[in-house]
Amino acid sequence: QVQLVESGGGLVQAGDSLRLSCVASGRTSSTYYMGWFRQAPGKVREIVATINWSGTNTYSADSVKGRFTISRDTAKRTMYLQMNSLKPEDTAVYYCVAGTRSNEYEYWGQGTQVTVSS
Repeated sequence: QVQLVESGGGLVQAGDSLRLSCVASGRTSSTYYMGWFRQAPGKVREIVATINWSGTNTYSADSVKGRFTISRDTAKRTMYLQMNSLKPEDTAVYYCVAGTRSNEYEYWGQGTQVTVSS
């Protein structure tokens, strides 16, 4: 089993920055692929960004490209999402995910709320 714990969410103004962190524990060999999803009230959950074990392969959704950066520190078992130039439409609960196969994430964190005011 893998446990994922997110932190770093909060209430900010448009244009501000936040950095989300996700610490993995347990069977971390199952966290080869990690990523961030988000879900806003009344909207479908969407993928934000993903990263592989070495950090050499990343993906960012078009809606966040150029503003959000995903990274990870395998020694610290931690993944990050640096979010710059935040917009009100970025308001959502952000979930950390992990899995052994690309696009198959069997482990989810509890989520952290990000609220961006205009």
